[in-house]
Amino acid sequence: MTEVKILPLGELCDPGRGITYGIVKVGDFVPNGVPVIRGGDIRENRIVFDNEKRVTREVSEQFSRTILRGGELVINLIAEPGHSAIVPREMAGFNVSRDVAVIPLDETVNHAYVNWYLKSSAAIEWLTARLSGSVTQKINIGVLREVPVPLPERRYQDSVAALMEALDEKMAINDRIGSAYEQLLQCKFAKLGLADEPDEETAIPVTDLVTFNPKMVRPSSGEPIYVDMAALRTSRAVIPSWSRRAPKSGPRFRNGDTLLARITPCLENGKTGYVDFMEDGEIGLGSTEFIVMRSAPGVPSHLSYFLARDARFREHAIRNMVGSSGRQRVSAADAANYRVNRPEVHALVEFGNDAEVAFKHMKSLAAESRTLAVLRDTLLPQLMSGKLRVRDAERIVEDAV
Repeated sequence: MTEVKILPLGELCDPGRGITYGIVKVGDFVPNGVPVIRGGDIRENRIVFDNEKRVTREVSEQFSRTILRGGELVINLIAEPGHSAIVPREMAGFNVSRDVAVIPLDETVNHAYVNWYLKSSAAIEWLTARLSGSVTQKINIGVLREVPVPLPERRYQDSVAALMEALDEKMAINDRIGSAYEQLLQCKFAKLGLADEPDEETAIPVTDLVTFNPKMVRPSSGEPIYVDMAALRTSRAVIPSWSRRAPKSGPRFRNGDTLLARITPCLENGKTGYVDFMEDGEIGLGSTEFIVMRSAPGVPSHLSYFLARDARFREHAIRNMVGSSGRQRVSAADAANYRVNRPEVHALVEFGNDAEVAFKHMKSLAAESRTLAVLRDTLLPQLMSGKLRVRDAERIVEDAV
């Protein structure tokens, strides 16, 4: 690798634009209009726009400096550093909320390279040491402009970016396969009749099929697995990350359980996950804002997950939320006060067999993606610093994949 220059991020931007941050706020949102990218939409190296928020065209034009053209970097200012993504060209014309910064890079630098640098341990440590705010810490826009970016020759930038994008695309393919499995199984779940309004002659309490917040013994581990709200996804079963911590309050769960967010806006947004990553017999702990759903004996364990994803059930849960505005919750008892059609036994068995095969493959794909993510995060700082050559990193990736 040739000589590496260190330049502040602000100097890598289009001279006519520069780094800016959004002004659009929650009170500006309307049902129809210009889409707005919020900080929470920036995740997993992409913009996941599955809970659309919009503003009128007039409001968007008031904040014309952050109207996107496509190709810019956007970064979440209030999350932990490292949440950034490149704006797809099809999102040109979108605007951003006040927790998002727009970084319009000059065409002389590889945008993907800079994006990956902002996710590197060096950049994250540098930004973390300079977060501001006492209650909610955030990245100050002035600090963001000063992030020191190592800038090798363009050819090397292109090579690093291509390798990182290849790893990311493999993980995205795994995710798309998992998503296809879930869509197929949702159709099979619908055929069970559980998504339909129950007929009085065949209606049963949902608690005949699923237990809500089942009682469990205290975890035996000194630091059991802990899943927080951020780990749950809005449209997929896989729980991609977890931690370990000293046991405190919170619902307990085991493999085969479903975690359902019970608080606004997480319930409305669809945050739900299926637990399948622990050892047999291991007990984990979750956020106090979860409801644990477990299929009854003889019922396929995955049924609880697809029930939690069902639109009619979610409408029931949302309708039964109580509390002050912005902090509403549904209780496990109210969520469980729900009736469904009794499924036919053979159809239930068939659904369980299909789900078992699909989720086994999904688990394997998720494990592979976690391995690739660790590999990516390990290689990235070494490539950025020049300690590892791209061709050597390519061989390591080939051996892993």
